[in-house]
Amino acid sequence: MIRTDISEGTAVLTLDRPEAANALSRQLVEEAAEILNEWKKNPEIRSVILTGSGEKVFCAGADLKERAEMKPEEVWRAVQGIRSFVETIYQMPQPVIASLNGAALGGGLELALACDFRIGQDKAAFALTETGLGIIPGAGGTQRLPRLIGEQKAKEMILTGKKYTAQEAVESGLLLKAVPAAELESESRILAETAGARAPLANKFAKAAINEGLQCSLEKGLEIEQKQYEKTIYTEDRMEGLKAFKEKRKPVFRGK
Repeated sequence: MIRTDISEGTAVLTLDRPEAANALSRQLVEEAAEILNEWKKNPEIRSVILTGSGEKVFCAGADLKERAEMKPEEVWRAVQGIRSFVETIYQMPQPVIASLNGAALGGGLELALACDFRIGQDKAAFALTETGLGIIPGAGGTQRLPRLIGEQKAKEMILTGKKYTAQEAVESGLLLKAVPAAELESESRILAETAGARAPLANKFAKAAINEGLQCSLEKGLEIEQKQYEKTIYTEDRMEGLKAFKEKRKPVFRGK
């Protein structure tokens, strides 16, 4: 259900249930979360790419066939499992790129919203479909989407089920860019390697400052930034950055 690859500091996690549109079964969610929790502690991993197998769908969200067989209390546990998985993605210390090989629907879009960057295949569609099933987005969609594209557009997607094309997603800020399917993997890897070449601790602290700061006032956010900046002062990477600048060479960051 999950395929992984780690090379040159970039780790790729692939949702691998093409026969089920890469839907989020309980087993898939558990396996993926376990892998990510291992990766977040691995200093050799500088960036992460999350993608899906196949050419049409990144992830169709919850596994509705599995869900239909559940009792209400089991449904709630399954929803909590997906929410926990999504939060694990959001809290990864490394930059995370959603490489959207196809449609991202429901919980699949919520997965993508938890990533730092989203690059989509230019024929893909994006939607939060839950209200058409008598439920609401339950893994952060009602909170992350308005913060990303604004209240009115988010309500349109959630309350009417509007699907965005890749171009509409780029224009709204939902996607960083849309590219032909043949270019998606290389574009995603270029971004992952570019981010991964920066000082890993600096990226970790900067990401934490952004994520935490978005949840509060500007004044509080500036305090958060200051505290995260202080953490960089005592790192070996900061000294390496200064030394490399003086010697006019590329720095060699070690995450220390």
